[in-house]
Amino acid sequence: MLITLYSTEGCHLCEQAYSLLVQAGVEERVQVVDIAFDDALFSRYGVTIPVLAILNPDSDSNSPELGWPFDADELAQWLNNNGIN
Repeated sequence: MLITLYSTEGCHLCEQAYSLLVQAGVEERVQVVDIAFDDALFSRYGVTIPVLAILNPDSDSNSPELGWPFDADELAQWLNNNGIN
C-alpha cells in the first residue's frame, strides 16, 4: 500500500507532516501529490492540507484519510489501523 501526502509547495504544515512520516520510518512508501496542479484535488484539499491517504490498488473502497493536525502518536495509530507498521 502507498501513502499519499496531499501537499503544495511552501506548505510548512506539509513539511511537518512529512517529517512525522520520516520519523515513523515509512517515507519510502510516501508519494507526495501537489494539489496546486489538479483542480479537483485543490477544490477538495485546498484549505485542509496536509492530508494523508492510503491507496490500496486492490480495493475499490474509499481510502482512509488522516487530516492535519496530527502528532506522531496519532500517525502511528492511523498507520497501524491501516495495516502499515
